[in-house]
Amino acid sequence: MQRLIITGSLSLTVAALAWLAAPAEATACGGMFCDNQQDPMPVDQTGEVILFRVTADSVEAHIQIQYDPNTEASRFAWIVPVTAQPEITVGSERLFLNVQNATVPAYGFQSSFEACDYGGGDYGGYDGSSCSGGATGAGTSGGGSGGPGGEDPPMMGGTTVLAQDSVGAFDYAILESQTVDDLMTWLGDNAYYQDPNAAPILDEYIQEGHLFVAFRLTQGSSVGEIHPIVLTYPGNEPCVPIRLTRIAAQQDMDIRAFFLGDDRFAPTNYRHVVVNPLKLDHFQFAGNYKEAVTLAVDGPEAEGHAFVTEYAGESKVVPTEGVYSELWDAGVFQGATPLTVVSLLDAAELFRCVGDVCESYHALVPGLLAKYVPVPDGVEPDAFYSCVECFADLVDMAAWDAAAFAAELDERVIQPGKHAVDMLGSHPYLTRLYTTLSPAEMTVDPVFHETSGLEEIDLRSSLASVYTPCAGATTVTLSGFTPVDVKVFQTWPDVAPESMPWAERVELVPPVGTPQVLLDNTEVIEQLIGEWNAGARVDSPQPRCYGDDDDDDDGTDTANADGDDEGCGCRADGGGLQPVVFACLLLGGALLGRRRRR
Repeated sequence: MQRLIITGSLSLTVAALAWLAAPAEATACGGMFCDNQQDPMPVDQTGEVILFRVTADSVEAHIQIQYDPNTEASRFAWIVPVTAQPEITVGSERLFLNVQNATVPAYGFQSSFEACDYGGGDYGGYDGSSCSGGATGAGTSGGGSGGPGGEDPPMMGGTTVLAQDSVGAFDYAILESQTVDDLMTWLGDNAYYQDPNAAPILDEYIQEGHLFVAFRLTQGSSVGEIHPIVLTYPGNEPCVPIRLTRIAAQQDMDIRAFFLGDDRFAPTNYRHVVVNPLKLDHFQFAGNYKEAVTLAVDGPEAEGHAFVTEYAGESKVVPTEGVYSELWDAGVFQGATPLTVVSLLDAAELFRCVGDVCESYHALVPGLLAKYVPVPDGVEPDAFYSCVECFADLVDMAAWDAAAFAAELDERVIQPGKHAVDMLGSHPYLTRLYTTLSPAEMTVDPVFHETSGLEEIDLRSSLASVYTPCAGATTVTLSGFTPVDVKVFQTWPDVAPESMPWAERVELVPPVGTPQVLLDNTEVIEQLIGEWNAGARVDSPQPRCYGDDDDDDDGTDTANADGDDEGCGCRADGGGLQPVVFACLLLGGALLGRRRRR
């Protein structure tokens, strides 16, 4: 049985269960189509993740591509509308993992209680156990242009090929078309599979003056070699061309956008929403987070076109471990052989075998090994790579090319990682935005801008504070609101479920100045909390005691007539507050595996 482990490849999100159940998953910016041996069809998309680096005169869009290798669709075309001809390079998969993991918002609670004297030990509040933290949901450098010798780019029908080259595991073409028929004809003639349903949307982009970048896997490449792509183009307004995605998108598709710059980023033509924190079940660590965000951005004034800010602050929160290392040197592989390449990867801390288990510390290394040092038929991958010399007679020497291996390792792993680390060090501020969109809502491409004067959004700013007194109701306090009484112990107060709004605030954020508030539900929320608290105190006026000294002074256990333990008498003993703190990180983070050491 194959046991090869790729460290850091597990992504845990709010929609994790749906992700695992999906027949195919692609994360990209644009339209993705696959060849199913019969008719081209769209690959189901369950999410998009894109990271923008914005400078004074250029936008660098890092696009994460995820594709389920269990599907039959191993060939696909990926079409991205762009406003200007981009430079195309390979991106870093580990950068996405580190950025997502480092900016996961915290939802949970910090608990404190008043110590009580029951005549035999203190039993106030919770027992001090900590939470488990389980989340339920939440080749060339590219850019070549023109024909050989700098000739004018070729015109095929009404489509001009502005550039055509390979980058990493992809072939690509940058196209300018006069009509959608011209574009669809070129794509079909050149095996960039397309879906007729995309034609009307592509026509919209053509009428707006967009160019298109068409990608496909190079001949002989496998889906295991798929990697992020970086598009760098002139401008300073990042945009997600979401309209083309709707032909393959699922309902309430997750969209996360990260921005590296000098200040906080906000949506330009979409609203900004602050979710009502009372609608998030903090006792269950916001297991309903996606539902809450979806209903908030679909509500009044947002109307399905809005983002929430999950993090806004220093970019140095993102660790660089695994993104790049000074140990990575393509030159040492120039003289490698199939029998020595694994040991050289081990020395670079890119791939390691311990016993009968092999572990990769970069997602693309297994694909490169499979291409240049393929596993012989009938041999388990771990057994082979842990002792290649043991199978020397079975090694496919014809597949090995030291210079090509070193070049691809440099292009796909080393240079993208080095660039990612340099990029993180060049921009002090990182913003993380999130929304969900259904196909019917994908009618407007969201545009974003950098803005000054907005507060930072700390990862732990949404934690609830829970206070349990010796007598009276346990209360939950959320930032900016009156404490809410908890009617049932350890059950999140479902305050006025039919009336309580999902959004605390909906606003437009300008490039400069204070946000324009379109809807402020603060007073409504406060009123509903007041009514709830009044009802809670009528329903449960007795002291709230969560512990009882069952044994009487004579060592017996006293029970009342119907067999229940007698109620305890509570009084404050002057001991003050006893803190119990527990909070969990979740909601779209990536779990990074620890490296195994010998």
